[in-house]
Amino acid sequence: MKKILIVEDERVLAEMYKEKLEMEGFKVILAFDTKEGIELAKREKPDLILLDILLPGENGISFLKRKKENKEISEVPVIAFSNYDTPQIKKEALNFGVKEYLLKTNYVPSQIVEKIKKYLK
Repeated sequence: MKKILIVEDERVLAEMYKEKLEMEGFKVILAFDTKEGIELAKREKPDLILLDILLPGENGISFLKRKKENKEISEVPVIAFSNYDTPQIKKEALNFGVKEYLLKTNYVPSQIVEKIKKYLK
């Protein structure tokens, strides 16, 4: 069973994606900020991380920097998933190796599941 870590501060949204992904047969772990996300990534060793960019305290870019510096989790694929649409942030996220930078408003949950499956084959 593939394991996905969702780092998302909007609990309702995080729970909705957790439920949707569990229905598709994934094990899902939730984190609500950067610090918790890094700790869970190191402990749980997920197969993929779905990362919001706008997080309380340190943002998703900070998460990506910290992830890259940590050998244990540096190779885990990340899909950035945000309503934050600025070219500079998107470029920075892609430079840190995110597989895709998706705008929440442009995708329904089933499309996100398909994107995730693409990277977990």
